[in-house]
Amino acid sequence: MLKKRTAKTTVDNDRPLEKPEPAAESEQHLLAEREEEILSLLDRLKRLQAEFDNYKKRILRETAILEERIVDREILEFLPLFDNMQRAFAGFSGKDDAESLIHGMERIFAQFEQILQRKGVCSIEAVGTVFDPNKHEAMLSVPSDEERNVVLDEFERGYMRSERVLRPCKVKVSSGKEEQCKEETE
Repeated sequence: MLKKRTAKTTVDNDRPLEKPEPAAESEQHLLAEREEEILSLLDRLKRLQAEFDNYKKRILRETAILEERIVDREILEFLPLFDNMQRAFAGFSGKDDAESLIHGMERIFAQFEQILQRKGVCSIEAVGTVFDPNKHEAMLSVPSDEERNVVLDEFERGYMRSERVLRPCKVKVSSGKEEQCKEETE
């Protein structure tokens, strides 16, 4: 008697085993490839994240080192001034040497101005100019013979560098003539 062949095969204990169909086998192969690709991409992503974290840490360290070097360079420029001030006070013996102390201090101020000029720092003109809130900080407003909002006095000098205000001038501003002030309040 002839046996009919089917898609099932048998094993020793006569249990039928199913052969995977060719379409299902290719789907499993495709799924395995996709899973492998996903794992590969996840691994790559983790590595990139670690590299980026290391990059951020390195940049922070390098920035801190650069800031330290900048501060060091600035200190080196001011050390000669400090040395000259020490010499001026050490050389000042008292009552008869006031003129030499004043002369030494004038030279030190000239050195300061040279350093500030090399750095591109300039002082802000204030007295007699119209009050500019971008450059001036009004500490006091008083009636005067000057027009309203004219700077009358400077309490603390202001400085600019590269068109940016480093420190505004602290000033006293005119609120106008006394009669004008009374008329405005009434």
